Amino acid sequence: MKKPLLILIAGPYRSGTDGDASAIARNLERLETAAAPIHRLGHVPMIGEWVALPTLRGLDAAEAADGDVMYETAARLLQHCDAVLRLPGESAGADNDVAIALERGLPVYHRIEEIPAA
Repeated sequence: MKKPLLILIAGPYRSGTDGDASAIARNLERLETAAAPIHRLGHVPMIGEWVALPTLRGLDAAEAADGDVMYETAARLLQHCDAVLRLPGESAGADNDVAIALERGLPVYHRIEEIPAA
């Protein structure tokens, strides 16, 4: 493989947190731990929340309430991604990311070790 892949890292973010900010932060940190290994393989890691969170901060309350920005952002990102790394844990959003990836014929990896080097 010569071309670097843009790989969406999908896993629990809000799931199982009951809205607890520290639990959500731990989930984001867990997603982010996969970024460096993907980079080392020569690819570009992407996490939907890296894009969705600044977007949410820029929306007014009515816009933010109109749909789920997190899911919408991930779906839009998947139009540009080449693969998905699905981390363990219950997550409707991550499951949706996998479904979209499979629908598009993109590879879905479940471990860093499955990802080929660029």
